[in-house]
Amino acid sequence: MRTVTLRRVVITGLGALTPIGNDVNTFWNNMKAGKSGAGPITRFDPTEFKTKFACELKGLNIDDFIDKKEAKKMDLFTQYAMIAADEAMKSANFDLEKIDRTKFGVIWASGNGGMQTFEDQIIEFQNNNFVPKFSPFFIVRLISDIAAGQIAMKYGLMGINYCTVSACASSNSALVDAFNYVRMGKANMILAGGSESPITRAGIAGFNALKALSTRNDDPTTASRPWDAERDGFVMGEGAGAIILEDYDHAIARGATIYGEMVGGAMTADAYHLTATHPEGLGAQYGMKQALEDAELTIDDVDYINAHATSTPLGDVSEIKAIAAVFGDRLKDINISATKSMTGHLLGAAGAVEAIACIKAIQDDVVPPTISTTTLGEGLPEGLNLTLGQAQKRTINVAMSNTFGFGGHNAIAVFKKFKG
Repeated sequence: MRTVTLRRVVITGLGALTPIGNDVNTFWNNMKAGKSGAGPITRFDPTEFKTKFACELKGLNIDDFIDKKEAKKMDLFTQYAMIAADEAMKSANFDLEKIDRTKFGVIWASGNGGMQTFEDQIIEFQNNNFVPKFSPFFIVRLISDIAAGQIAMKYGLMGINYCTVSACASSNSALVDAFNYVRMGKANMILAGGSESPITRAGIAGFNALKALSTRNDDPTTASRPWDAERDGFVMGEGAGAIILEDYDHAIARGATIYGEMVGGAMTADAYHLTATHPEGLGAQYGMKQALEDAELTIDDVDYINAHATSTPLGDVSEIKAIAAVFGDRLKDINISATKSMTGHLLGAAGAVEAIACIKAIQDDVVPPTISTTTLGEGLPEGLNLTLGQAQKRTINVAMSNTFGFGGHNAIAVFKKFKG
Protein backbone atom coordinates (compact mmCIF):
# COMPACT_ATOMS: atom_id res chain seq x y z
CA MET A 1 0.00 0.00 0.00
CA ARG A 2 1.37 3.38 -0.99
CA THR A 3 1.82 5.90 1.81
CA VAL A 4 2.29 9.63 1.31
CA THR A 5 4.43 11.80 3.53
CA LEU A 6 2.85 15.22 3.52
CA ARG A 7 5.23 18.06 2.79
CA ARG A 8 5.26 21.53 4.29
CA VAL A 9 3.92 24.19 1.94
CA VAL A 10 5.33 27.71 2.05
CA ILE A 11 4.47 30.93 0.24
CA THR A 12 7.29 32.31 -1.90
CA GLY A 13 5.59 34.70 -4.33
CA LEU A 14 2.80 37.30 -4.17
CA GLY A 15 1.10 39.46 -6.78
CA ALA A 16 -1.90 41.77 -6.42
CA LEU A 17 -3.93 43.96 -8.75
CA THR A 18 -6.75 45.61 -6.83
CA PRO A 19 -9.01 48.68 -6.63
CA ILE A 20 -6.76 50.04 -3.86
CA GLY A 21 -3.38 49.26 -5.41
CA ASN A 22 -1.84 47.75 -8.52
CA ASP A 23 0.88 45.87 -6.65
CA VAL A 24 1.18 44.09 -3.30
CA ASN A 25 2.87 46.89 -1.36
CA THR A 26 0.50 49.62 -2.51
CA PHE A 27 -2.50 47.38 -1.90
CA TRP A 28 -1.34 46.51 1.61
CA ASN A 29 -0.40 50.05 2.59
CA ASN A 30 -3.76 51.39 1.42
CA MET A 31 -5.54 48.54 3.19
CA LYS A 32 -3.80 49.32 6.48
CA ALA A 33 -4.77 52.97 5.99
CA GLY A 34 -8.43 52.06 5.47
CA LYS A 35 -8.75 53.42 1.93
CA SER A 36 -11.92 52.76 -0.07
CA GLY A 37 -11.59 51.75 -3.71
CA ALA A 38 -15.17 52.67 -4.64
CA GLY A 39 -16.20 55.40 -7.05
CA PRO A 40 -18.45 56.15 -10.04
CA ILE A 41 -18.34 53.60 -12.84
CA THR A 42 -16.19 54.82 -15.75
CA ARG A 43 -16.15 51.62 -17.85
CA PHE A 44 -19.56 52.43 -19.36
CA ASP A 45 -22.37 54.95 -18.92
CA PRO A 46 -24.26 53.77 -15.81
CA THR A 47 -27.02 56.41 -15.97
CA GLU A 48 -29.85 53.92 -16.43
CA PHE A 49 -28.51 51.40 -13.92
CA LYS A 50 -29.71 51.03 -10.34
CA THR A 51 -26.08 50.90 -9.18
CA LYS A 52 -23.81 53.54 -10.69
CA PHE A 53 -20.56 52.82 -8.83
CA ALA A 54 -18.02 50.05 -8.32
CA CYS A 55 -14.48 49.37 -7.17
CA GLU A 56 -12.58 49.74 -10.44
CA LEU A 57 -8.84 49.46 -10.97
CA LYS A 58 -7.16 52.84 -11.18
CA GLY A 59 -4.21 54.19 -13.14
CA LEU A 60 -3.55 50.89 -14.88
CA ASN A 61 -2.01 50.94 -18.36
CA ILE A 62 -2.15 47.44 -19.80
CA ASP A 63 0.46 48.39 -22.42
CA ASP A 64 3.02 48.73 -19.63
CA PHE A 65 2.69 45.01 -18.93
CA ILE A 66 1.45 43.18 -22.02
CA ASP A 67 2.35 43.54 -25.70
CA LYS A 68 -0.58 45.09 -27.60
CA LYS A 69 -0.77 42.23 -30.06
CA GLU A 70 -0.93 39.67 -27.25
CA ALA A 71 -3.40 41.76 -25.25
CA LYS A 72 -5.88 41.62 -28.14
CA LYS A 73 -6.09 37.86 -27.63
CA MET A 74 -7.09 38.29 -23.99
CA ASP A 75 -10.19 39.39 -22.14
CA LEU A 76 -9.59 41.77 -19.24
CA PHE A 77 -9.75 38.97 -16.68
CA THR A 78 -6.82 37.24 -18.41
CA GLN A 79 -4.88 40.49 -18.69
CA TYR A 80 -5.36 41.01 -14.95
CA ALA A 81 -4.19 37.46 -14.32
CA MET A 82 -1.02 37.98 -16.35
CA ILE A 83 -0.14 41.17 -14.46
CA ALA A 84 -0.64 39.69 -10.99
CA ALA A 85 1.14 36.48 -11.97
CA ASP A 86 4.11 38.46 -13.27
CA GLU A 87 4.50 40.26 -9.94
CA ALA A 88 4.29 36.94 -8.07
CA MET A 89 6.88 35.32 -10.33
CA LYS A 90 9.27 38.24 -9.90
CA SER A 91 8.83 38.28 -6.14
CA ALA A 92 9.65 34.55 -6.01
CA ASN A 93 13.08 35.45 -7.41
CA PHE A 94 14.21 32.30 -9.16
CA ASP A 95 15.95 31.37 -12.38
CA LEU A 96 13.38 29.59 -14.55
CA GLU A 97 16.17 27.73 -16.33
CA LYS A 98 17.12 26.08 -13.04
CA ILE A 99 13.55 25.06 -12.11
CA ASP A 100 11.93 21.77 -13.13
CA ARG A 101 9.02 23.27 -14.99
CA THR A 102 7.28 19.92 -15.34
CA LYS A 103 6.74 20.16 -11.57
CA PHE A 104 5.60 23.80 -11.64
CA GLY A 105 1.85 24.17 -12.11
CA VAL A 106 -0.83 26.84 -12.43
CA ILE A 107 -4.28 26.62 -10.86
CA TRP A 108 -6.15 29.81 -11.69
CA ALA A 109 -9.72 30.75 -10.83
CA SER A 110 -12.42 32.93 -12.30
CA GLY A 111 -16.06 32.85 -11.39
CA ASN A 112 -17.22 34.48 -14.63
CA GLY A 113 -14.43 34.35 -17.20
CA GLY A 114 -14.58 36.72 -20.16
CA MET A 115 -17.77 38.64 -19.44
CA GLN A 116 -16.72 41.73 -21.40
CA THR A 117 -15.78 39.63 -24.42
CA PHE A 118 -19.12 37.81 -24.36
CA GLU A 119 -21.09 41.04 -23.98
CA ASP A 120 -19.19 42.85 -26.74
CA GLN A 121 -19.47 39.99 -29.23
CA ILE A 122 -23.17 39.42 -28.69
CA ILE A 123 -23.90 43.14 -29.11
CA GLU A 124 -21.85 43.14 -32.31
CA PHE A 125 -23.71 40.03 -33.50
CA GLN A 126 -27.00 41.84 -32.96
CA ASN A 127 -25.75 45.04 -34.62
CA ASN A 128 -24.74 42.96 -37.67
CA ASN A 129 -28.36 41.78 -38.06
CA PHE A 130 -27.36 38.43 -36.55
CA VAL A 131 -24.88 37.64 -39.31
CA PRO A 132 -22.31 35.42 -37.52
CA LYS A 133 -19.05 37.34 -37.89
CA PHE A 134 -17.44 36.52 -34.58
CA SER A 135 -13.82 37.21 -33.71
CA PRO A 136 -11.54 34.17 -34.06
CA PHE A 137 -10.48 34.99 -30.48
CA PHE A 138 -14.06 34.97 -29.14
CA ILE A 139 -13.90 31.55 -27.50
CA VAL A 140 -10.29 31.71 -26.30
CA ARG A 141 -10.92 35.11 -24.72
CA LEU A 142 -14.12 33.91 -23.11
CA ILE A 143 -13.41 30.57 -21.45
CA SER A 144 -12.49 30.63 -17.77
CA ASP A 145 -9.55 28.22 -18.02
CA ILE A 146 -7.65 30.32 -20.54
CA ALA A 147 -5.86 32.48 -17.94
CA ALA A 148 -4.19 29.38 -16.48
CA GLY A 149 -3.14 28.37 -19.97
CA GLN A 150 -1.80 31.82 -20.86
CA ILE A 151 0.28 32.01 -17.66
CA ALA A 152 1.74 28.56 -18.31
CA MET A 153 2.61 29.44 -21.90
CA LYS A 154 4.37 32.66 -20.93
CA TYR A 155 6.69 30.92 -18.45
CA GLY A 156 6.82 27.41 -19.92
CA LEU A 157 5.19 25.84 -16.85
CA MET A 158 4.28 22.27 -17.76
CA GLY A 159 2.90 21.00 -14.46
CA ILE A 160 -0.68 20.75 -13.21
CA ASN A 161 -2.83 23.29 -15.04
CA TYR A 162 -6.54 24.04 -14.78
CA CYS A 163 -9.20 26.46 -13.59
CA THR A 164 -11.40 26.28 -10.50
CA VAL A 165 -14.92 27.71 -10.65
CA SER A 166 -16.93 27.90 -7.43
CA ALA A 167 -18.39 31.41 -7.77
CA CYS A 168 -17.01 33.72 -5.08
CA ALA A 169 -15.10 30.84 -3.46
CA SER A 170 -13.21 30.13 -6.70
CA SER A 171 -9.72 31.39 -5.86
CA ASN A 172 -9.75 29.93 -2.36
CA SER A 173 -10.68 26.64 -4.03
CA ALA A 174 -7.62 27.12 -6.26
CA LEU A 175 -5.41 27.73 -3.21
CA VAL A 176 -6.70 24.66 -1.37
CA ASP A 177 -6.19 22.48 -4.45
CA ALA A 178 -2.68 23.84 -5.00
CA PHE A 179 -1.83 23.32 -1.33
CA ASN A 180 -2.92 19.69 -1.51
CA TYR A 181 -1.01 18.95 -4.72
CA VAL A 182 2.21 20.45 -3.37
CA ARG A 183 2.03 18.75 0.00
CA MET A 184 1.33 15.39 -1.66
CA GLY A 185 4.42 15.81 -3.84
CA LYS A 186 2.52 16.17 -7.12
CA ALA A 187 4.24 19.50 -7.73
CA ASN A 188 7.19 21.46 -6.38
CA MET A 189 5.57 24.82 -7.04
CA ILE A 190 2.11 26.01 -8.07
CA LEU A 191 1.09 29.53 -8.96
CA ALA A 192 -2.49 29.80 -7.69
CA GLY A 193 -4.96 32.63 -7.60
CA GLY A 194 -7.81 34.22 -9.45
CA SER A 195 -8.91 37.17 -11.53
CA GLU A 196 -12.21 38.81 -12.37
CA SER A 197 -13.44 41.63 -14.62
CA PRO A 198 -17.19 41.77 -13.88
CA ILE A 199 -17.73 45.54 -14.15
CA THR A 200 -19.72 45.32 -17.37
CA ARG A 201 -23.27 46.32 -18.25
CA ALA A 202 -24.43 42.73 -17.98
CA GLY A 203 -22.51 42.16 -14.76
CA ILE A 204 -23.93 45.18 -12.96
CA ALA A 205 -27.46 44.73 -14.32
CA GLY A 206 -27.44 41.02 -13.56
CA PHE A 207 -26.44 41.45 -9.93
CA ASN A 208 -28.89 44.37 -9.65
CA ALA A 209 -31.63 42.00 -10.79
CA LEU A 210 -30.65 39.67 -7.95
CA LYS A 211 -30.85 42.66 -5.55
CA ALA A 212 -27.31 41.79 -4.48
CA LEU A 213 -25.61 45.15 -5.12
CA SER A 214 -25.64 48.26 -2.97
CA THR A 215 -27.47 51.22 -4.49
CA ARG A 216 -25.88 53.85 -2.23
CA ASN A 217 -25.15 56.04 -5.24
CA ASP A 218 -24.90 59.22 -3.19
CA ASP A 219 -21.94 57.91 -1.16
CA PRO A 220 -20.08 55.09 -2.94
CA THR A 221 -17.01 55.12 -0.69
CA THR A 222 -19.08 54.01 2.32
CA ALA A 223 -21.41 51.67 0.43
CA SER A 224 -19.53 48.51 1.38
CA ARG A 225 -20.29 48.43 5.11
CA PRO A 226 -20.24 44.85 6.41
CA TRP A 227 -22.41 44.13 9.47
CA ASP A 228 -23.74 47.69 9.50
CA ALA A 229 -27.42 48.22 10.27
CA GLU A 230 -27.81 50.08 6.95
CA ARG A 231 -25.91 47.69 4.68
CA ASP A 232 -27.80 47.10 1.45
CA GLY A 233 -25.62 44.84 -0.69
CA PHE A 234 -22.08 44.42 -1.94
CA VAL A 235 -19.96 46.67 -4.14
CA MET A 236 -18.59 45.11 -7.32
CA GLY A 237 -14.81 44.96 -7.57
CA GLU A 238 -12.28 43.79 -10.15
CA GLY A 239 -8.67 42.65 -10.21
CA ALA A 240 -6.49 39.66 -9.41
CA GLY A 241 -4.42 37.97 -6.74
CA ALA A 242 -1.55 35.51 -7.31
CA ILE A 243 0.26 33.34 -4.77
CA ILE A 244 3.12 30.88 -5.33
CA LEU A 245 2.90 27.83 -3.09
CA GLU A 246 6.11 25.83 -2.86
CA ASP A 247 7.42 22.70 -1.21
CA TYR A 248 9.41 23.79 1.85
CA ASP A 249 12.50 21.72 1.04
CA HIS A 250 12.49 22.98 -2.54
CA ALA A 251 12.24 26.57 -1.34
CA ILE A 252 15.06 26.16 1.19
CA ALA A 253 17.30 24.49 -1.39
CA ARG A 254 17.05 27.45 -3.73
CA GLY A 255 17.36 30.07 -0.99
CA ALA A 256 13.84 31.46 -1.44
CA THR A 257 12.35 34.30 0.55
CA ILE A 258 9.44 32.79 2.47
CA TYR A 259 6.47 35.06 3.18
CA GLY A 260 4.43 32.60 5.20
CA GLU A 261 3.09 29.07 5.34
CA MET A 262 -0.20 27.55 4.25
CA VAL A 263 -1.14 24.86 6.74
CA GLY A 264 -4.73 23.85 6.03
CA GLY A 265 -7.79 24.19 3.90
CA ALA A 266 -11.26 22.80 3.37
CA MET A 267 -14.16 22.97 0.94
CA THR A 268 -17.78 22.23 1.82
CA ALA A 269 -21.30 22.90 0.54
CA ASP A 270 -24.33 24.45 2.17
CA ALA A 271 -26.67 22.28 0.06
CA TYR A 272 -29.31 24.87 0.84
CA HIS A 273 -30.08 27.63 -1.72
CA LEU A 274 -28.95 29.02 -5.07
CA THR A 275 -27.78 32.36 -3.72
CA ALA A 276 -28.44 32.54 0.04
CA THR A 277 -26.08 31.14 2.65
CA HIS A 278 -27.49 28.73 5.23
CA PRO A 279 -29.13 30.86 7.99
CA GLU A 280 -26.92 29.25 10.65
CA GLY A 281 -23.93 28.95 8.35
CA LEU A 282 -23.79 25.17 8.67
CA GLY A 283 -21.60 24.62 5.61
CA ALA A 284 -19.26 27.37 6.77
CA GLN A 285 -19.10 25.79 10.23
CA TYR A 286 -18.12 22.42 8.80
CA GLY A 287 -15.56 24.08 6.54
CA MET A 288 -13.85 26.02 9.33
CA LYS A 289 -13.73 22.96 11.58
CA GLN A 290 -12.30 20.81 8.79
CA ALA A 291 -9.73 23.47 7.85
CA LEU A 292 -8.48 23.66 11.45
CA GLU A 293 -8.35 19.88 11.70
CA ASP A 294 -6.47 19.73 8.41
CA ALA A 295 -3.98 22.29 9.76
CA GLU A 296 -3.63 20.32 13.04
CA LEU A 297 -4.65 23.47 14.91
CA THR A 298 -7.35 24.27 17.45
CA ILE A 299 -9.59 27.29 17.95
CA ASP A 300 -7.04 28.54 20.50
CA ASP A 301 -4.44 28.99 17.76
CA VAL A 302 -6.38 31.40 15.54
CA ASP A 303 -5.63 35.12 15.93
CA TYR A 304 -7.34 36.68 12.91
CA ILE A 305 -10.22 35.80 10.60
CA ASN A 306 -10.62 37.56 7.27
CA ALA A 307 -14.37 37.25 6.89
CA HIS A 308 -16.21 36.77 3.61
CA ALA A 309 -18.54 39.55 4.84
CA THR A 310 -19.76 41.10 1.59
CA SER A 311 -22.13 43.67 3.17
CA THR A 312 -25.34 41.79 2.41
CA PRO A 313 -28.14 41.63 5.01
CA LEU A 314 -28.32 37.84 5.30
CA GLY A 315 -24.79 36.67 4.46
CA ASP A 316 -22.98 38.80 7.02
CA VAL A 317 -25.06 37.47 9.92
CA SER A 318 -24.97 33.81 8.90
CA GLU A 319 -21.16 33.90 8.69
CA ILE A 320 -20.81 35.44 12.15
CA LYS A 321 -23.20 32.82 13.53
CA ALA A 322 -20.98 30.15 11.98
CA ILE A 323 -17.81 31.70 13.42
CA ALA A 324 -19.45 31.95 16.85
CA ALA A 325 -20.56 28.32 16.69
CA VAL A 326 -17.03 27.17 15.88
CA PHE A 327 -15.01 29.42 18.20
CA GLY A 328 -17.42 29.79 21.13
CA ASP A 329 -16.01 31.68 24.12
CA ARG A 330 -12.74 32.19 22.24
CA LEU A 331 -14.53 34.61 19.88
CA LYS A 332 -13.76 37.65 22.05
CA ASP A 333 -10.01 37.03 21.68
CA ILE A 334 -10.00 36.91 17.88
CA ASN A 335 -9.82 39.86 15.51
CA ILE A 336 -12.23 39.66 12.60
CA SER A 337 -12.27 42.09 9.71
CA ALA A 338 -13.97 42.54 6.35
CA THR A 339 -11.49 43.83 3.79
CA LYS A 340 -14.22 43.93 1.14
CA SER A 341 -15.21 47.17 2.84
CA MET A 342 -12.19 48.60 0.99
CA THR A 343 -11.72 46.49 -2.14
CA GLY A 344 -15.33 45.70 -2.88
CA HIS A 345 -16.19 42.14 -3.84
CA LEU A 346 -13.85 40.70 -6.45
CA LEU A 347 -16.04 37.60 -6.87
CA GLY A 348 -13.82 34.73 -8.03
CA ALA A 349 -10.65 36.71 -7.28
CA ALA A 350 -11.71 37.63 -3.73
CA GLY A 351 -10.14 34.63 -1.99
CA ALA A 352 -6.68 35.16 -3.47
CA VAL A 353 -6.66 38.89 -2.72
CA GLU A 354 -7.86 38.26 0.84
CA ALA A 355 -5.29 35.49 1.29
CA ILE A 356 -2.60 38.06 0.47
CA ALA A 357 -4.15 40.35 3.10
CA CYS A 358 -3.87 37.49 5.60
CA ILE A 359 -0.26 36.77 4.69
CA LYS A 360 0.72 40.43 5.00
CA ALA A 361 -1.19 40.71 8.27
CA ILE A 362 0.82 37.80 9.66
CA GLN A 363 4.08 39.29 8.40
CA ASP A 364 3.44 42.74 9.86
CA ASP A 365 1.38 41.72 12.91
CA VAL A 366 -1.33 44.15 11.81
CA VAL A 367 -5.03 43.42 11.41
CA PRO A 368 -6.50 45.39 8.48
CA PRO A 369 -9.66 47.30 9.35
CA THR A 370 -13.32 47.10 8.51
CA ILE A 371 -14.21 50.57 7.27
CA SER A 372 -17.57 52.41 6.92
CA THR A 373 -19.35 50.28 9.53
CA THR A 374 -20.72 52.62 12.18
CA THR A 375 -23.81 51.00 13.74
CA LEU A 376 -23.89 47.22 14.03
CA GLY A 377 -27.00 45.52 12.74
CA GLU A 378 -29.16 42.99 14.52
CA GLY A 379 -28.36 39.32 14.98
CA LEU A 380 -24.69 39.65 15.94
CA PRO A 381 -23.34 38.06 19.14
CA GLU A 382 -21.85 40.14 21.92
CA GLY A 383 -18.11 40.66 22.37
CA LEU A 384 -17.06 40.75 18.72
CA ASN A 385 -13.88 42.53 17.68
CA LEU A 386 -14.66 43.45 14.09
CA THR A 387 -11.64 45.78 13.84
CA LEU A 388 -13.83 48.76 13.06
CA GLY A 389 -12.45 51.99 11.67
CA GLN A 390 -8.71 51.45 11.80
CA ALA A 391 -6.05 48.76 11.68
CA GLN A 392 -4.97 47.14 14.94
CA LYS A 393 -1.53 45.93 15.98
CA ARG A 394 -1.39 42.46 17.51
CA THR A 395 0.68 39.33 17.20
CA ILE A 396 -0.77 37.18 14.43
CA ASN A 397 0.56 33.66 14.19
CA VAL A 398 -2.45 32.10 12.46
CA ALA A 399 -5.02 33.64 10.11
CA MET A 400 -8.10 32.08 8.53
CA SER A 401 -9.66 33.29 5.29
CA ASN A 402 -13.32 32.52 4.53
CA THR A 403 -14.94 32.59 1.09
CA PHE A 404 -18.45 31.54 0.10
CA GLY A 405 -20.11 31.43 -3.30
CA PHE A 406 -23.48 31.22 -5.04
CA GLY A 407 -24.48 27.59 -5.23
CA GLY A 408 -23.52 27.07 -1.60
CA HIS A 409 -19.77 26.68 -2.12
CA ASN A 410 -17.50 27.27 0.90
CA ALA A 411 -13.69 27.37 0.77
CA ILE A 412 -11.54 28.13 3.80
CA ALA A 413 -7.77 28.59 3.88
CA VAL A 414 -5.48 28.71 6.92
CA PHE A 415 -2.13 30.51 7.00
CA LYS A 416 0.62 30.55 9.60
CA LYS A 417 3.65 32.68 10.40
CA PHE A 418 6.80 31.03 9.01
CA LYS A 419 9.26 30.11 11.75
CA GLY A 420 11.68 27.84 9.95
